[in-house]
Amino acid sequence: MVKFQLRNINAWFGAVHALKHVTLDIEQKEILSVIGPSNSGKSTFLRMLDRMNEIHPDFKMTGSALFDGADIMRIDRESLRKRVGMVFALPLPLPLSIFDNVAYGVRMHGTRRKKDLSVIVEQALTQAYLWDEVKDRLNESAFKLSGGQQQRLCIARTLAVEPEVILFDEPCSGLDPISTAKVEEAMLKLKETYTIVLVTNNVKQAARVGDRTAFFLSGELIEADKTDKIFTAPSDERTDGYIRGKFG
Repeated sequence: MVKFQLRNINAWFGAVHALKHVTLDIEQKEILSVIGPSNSGKSTFLRMLDRMNEIHPDFKMTGSALFDGADIMRIDRESLRKRVGMVFALPLPLPLSIFDNVAYGVRMHGTRRKKDLSVIVEQALTQAYLWDEVKDRLNESAFKLSGGQQQRLCIARTLAVEPEVILFDEPCSGLDPISTAKVEEAMLKLKETYTIVLVTNNVKQAARVGDRTAFFLSGELIEADKTDKIFTAPSDERTDGYIRGKFG
């Protein structure tokens, strides 16, 4: 089942043509890895999926972007972002306890009972592979967690509001290999329930977790295919060159 159907997407920030004629389907319950050098359009593509690009006053987009068959431009942004969660490159915990960080969005959507919140928080932390490490520290400040733990806390905060899609924007860029492995392990488990789009500069990470991989260059989608094919027999020599480290 197709979750996002994107047809001839063009995006501009003022005079800068950031995405050029992008056509792609994103399937339900898959991990789509998005790779490419800097300024290739990866982040613009990702943020288009939850309309975050619109915070820029000079942003303009044309083409058709459907989410579960509905035009994303006609979906209320708050409703869309509840269904499409985002995890950023740098963990951004709130100046609150571990518990309150995870419960924050749930409270904003109207759930107030402590018993209900406790169930949601435990489930989200478990899905983010963090519960066993923090279950006895829930009232401590989130800032006492390590960088890797803070990133998984942010994943838990996103999961708590029960989105359908999770967008990851280079979530492991500042993490050590052990923390990176835990985040990747969480992703592989989460795809059983969620659709995941992962922007990463780490081609090895894309190969490890992606069901499919999309390669962007200078705003164009060069190719998208099953990950094993992209990494062993890409259709375009530019994809092969990037994967082999010849540029980027």
